[in-house]
Amino acid sequence: MVKIKKEPNNSNTHRLNFLLVVIIGIVLGVFFLGKLLESNGINNPPQLVSSFLFPRKTNVKSHEGRVNVLILGKAGSGYPAPDLTDTIIVASISKDKEFVKLFSIPRDIWISSIRAKINSAYYWGRQNDEENGAKLVKSLVSGIVGQPIHYVVVVDFSGFKELVDVLGGVDVDIENSFVDEKYPIAGKENDECGGDRKFLCRFETISFQKGKSHMDGETALKFVRSRNAEGDEGTDLAREARQQKIISGIEKKALSVTTLFNPVKLLNLWRVVREYIKTDMDGPAVMVLTRNILSARKNANSFVFPEGLLINPPEDQRYDFQYVFVPKGGNWDDTHAWVNSLLQ
Repeated sequence: MVKIKKEPNNSNTHRLNFLLVVIIGIVLGVFFLGKLLESNGINNPPQLVSSFLFPRKTNVKSHEGRVNVLILGKAGSGYPAPDLTDTIIVASISKDKEFVKLFSIPRDIWISSIRAKINSAYYWGRQNDEENGAKLVKSLVSGIVGQPIHYVVVVDFSGFKELVDVLGGVDVDIENSFVDEKYPIAGKENDECGGDRKFLCRFETISFQKGKSHMDGETALKFVRSRNAEGDEGTDLAREARQQKIISGIEKKALSVTTLFNPVKLLNLWRVVREYIKTDMDGPAVMVLTRNILSARKNANSFVFPEGLLINPPEDQRYDFQYVFVPKGGNWDDTHAWVNSLLQ
């Protein structure tokens, strides 16, 4: 067997995962507040604050005092393979104590029952029934971590640009200047470029200068997606750090007084959220979990699978000659024990 390739295990990765969940918490809160604004005529700050602080009681599903939410991030329209969920995170949220524990699920885990990687399960599940995509991934991930998955949130990241624009842009402190001469132009992925063998028409050159910058949605999207810069800024670690900066900027803007106390902006945010996020939670459950996530911001831990739980077998016919991960012992018992020990 080939030794598993270690995943990045650094504070940036952990911080990024938690920021993603915080943003999703904010987005879910906006989703609920938007419904209140539209259906109940709530149009003043005191009512909004009261709805957030004192949501009506609801029966939120849980297990041993925790609510387990599966977060799936897909590229969305305008990108190749729009329904692949390359972001797969289990967020275990305490109902009574202020903590959240996050488990990143490697996208290359092989699932023999569908003869494909876990990141394609959402796509395959939707082929016969659109609602079955999320249900299938919930079931498969539950089998991997050994915990029931109570809810799912599917985020279409193609709405990222609109979200930033509705917030009025984000402020970013760029640490290093860089130039990317091969940033892909959407819609030109298959352009023959008039016979140009280098296919230069498929790309544009983008550049960023060190220092403080206010970015609109289009600029922020290019900043986080760039992967072909020369030097250190062309690495995945640098890309994760840039994503962290943008997500931090969104968090600050979304939680600012100018956003939370502006019913018009909240309603506009909801229109974006309604288009790009899907969840099986009802409104009150969304509000309760949003409040718990935001309360636990200073007491959260993020985990990636440690070396030893998974192996990277040879790329042969059993796995359609793909690079995959499988459980070391042939089953998920060791992973169940690892997750359970961290939750306890």
